[in-house]
This record gives sequence, structure tokens and C-alpha cells, in this order.
Amino acid sequence: MTDRILDFADGAAYLRVRNDQLVVERKDQPDVSTPMAEVAAIILAHPQATCSQPTIARLMTCGGALVVCDDSHLPVGVMLPLVAHTTQTERLAAQAAAPLPMRKQLWKQIVRRKILAQADLLRQLHDDDFGLAELARSVRSGDPSNREAVASRRYWPAIFDTRNTRMGGTCVPLVEPFRRRFDAPDANRLLNYGYAVLRAVVGRAICAAGLHPSLGLHHHNRYNAFCLADDLMEPYRPLVDAAVVDHVRCHGHDAPLDRSAKQAILEAVLRRYRADGEVRTLFDIVARTAASLARAYLKQSTLLDYPKMIEECV
Repeated sequence: MTDRILDFADGAAYLRVRNDQLVVERKDQPDVSTPMAEVAAIILAHPQATCSQPTIARLMTCGGALVVCDDSHLPVGVMLPLVAHTTQTERLAAQAAAPLPMRKQLWKQIVRRKILAQADLLRQLHDDDFGLAELARSVRSGDPSNREAVASRRYWPAIFDTRNTRMGGTCVPLVEPFRRRFDAPDANRLLNYGYAVLRAVVGRAICAAGLHPSLGLHHHNRYNAFCLADDLMEPYRPLVDAAVVDHVRCHGHDAPLDRSAKQAILEAVLRRYRADGEVRTLFDIVARTAASLARAYLKQSTLLDYPKMIEECV
């Protein structure tokens, strides 16, 4: 089955469902349709892109996600399926009852995998991991010394530093060290978009595993409905980072969040990867991670299924 992410940002469109097909209607253009079962996410970015209620309901039934953007085309909301697994009640109960020591041990695994994924990207860019692999080995249960933040302080200035990079493309010098700031009018906009799409993919996998995206392991903001998605997606963020770095090298650090930028980021989400010797889609890889978390909650396992290495298939 094909997993499609459909981004409606370039003009008015009306989305409806007919015979289990998503039908896209545009003025003065022929209708375009695709099977609802193949739609992983719909992104509504244009102010005149609208969905019928049956379309949203069918999308949720098929396990898809709906992402809504503001007038800057940045995602501001996500809708996910309410019921997506046959034993959801049992799994939700186990998730809600998960003891703190278990959650801390699982968070330790996530932080380690995130830092190691960041180290892998730095080695690809600079042939140097800036000490992150060693740092990952020092992460303890619950990450009380905040090794995650220490890694970030090394990681962000380095990945956009093009002076010694090994990646191809035209080098666009960075005037000052890059800082990760949500509202900054630079490459942060592209990262925000990519993370929002990744968040929807992970949230979809969480629901499919019979878990609730609000009950996090580490993230616990009372106003955040997707704490668990924010937890599980951490080791996959460098996949988005790599796509943004590549795009910025060609188009500059103030590259707009336009069609080409979105296409580059979505391609990173949709492409196939070689993970631990197997060629899989990111949807499949993330689904395995979510399923392993469900097993951990049910006390059937203690390990989360994160690939040790994810490489782009050429």
C-alpha cells in the first residue's frame, strides 16, 4: 500500500469522498482522485482548501491524519483517529498505569537513540560526531543530567556549519551560528514544518498501536495533546534535519517555506530507508517503534524498536 501525504497550499481546493476515493475538486481543472486507504495525511495550508465532514470521518477511519496550517503555511493543529486498534482499551489502561521507573528507562532509550542519530548525521556532514556518540553512552535513566540538551548545544551550530561539510551542493555560508528557535525567520521555519509532518506520522502510528498520543513518557505539558508523539519522534528528527540542511545549502539560510522546500522535506518522510539491513518506509519503521512501546507497557518487553542505523536508499 502507498502512503501519501497530500499538501494543499497552492490554491483553492475542495476535498470530498466518493466510493472510498478522495476526490479533489479545483476550479477550471478536472477532478483528481486517490484511494482513501492510501492517504497517510492531508495538510490544509491554503485558506480556501476545505474538506467535507464525511471526508474527515473517512480519513480518520482509514487511520490517516489531518494537519491544519495558519496563514504562514506553518502547521498549527493535528487531528488523529480516536480508535485504531482492536485492544485499545487494554493498552490504554496499561499506558496510563505505567510506573515512573519504567517511563524513565524508556526515555533513556529514546534520548540515547536521538543523540546517536544526531551523531550519525554529523559524521555524514563533517566526518566527525563532535563527541555525541560518547555523550550518548552517559545517558542515565530519566536523563537527570540532561544529556539531550548538552548534545543539542553541540549539534545545532555544527549541522548548518558548511565550512567543512562533505555534502554536495553549493555552499551558502552561515553568517552566525545557527540557533534552534521556533519563531525565527530562517531555516527554523523549514524545521517546524518538517517536524509537524513527522509528528503527524508518529501520532498516526501511536494510535494504530492502540495507545493515546497525549500520555507521554517525558513530555507532559498540560496544553500539549501529543506528548507521546513528541517523545517517540525524537530519534527521527535528524531525518528532517538532513533534508533541511541539504535544501538550505542550495537556497540559503533564509529560504522560504515554499513548494520546493516542502517537497524536499516531504520526500524525506516518504522515501524508503535501509534500516538494520531491511528496506522499509518511514511509516513502517515508526509503526514498529510504536508497537514496541505498546509491548513495553504490557510488560512483554523492555526494549523499544529503534533502528541502529537509518540510511537513505539511493
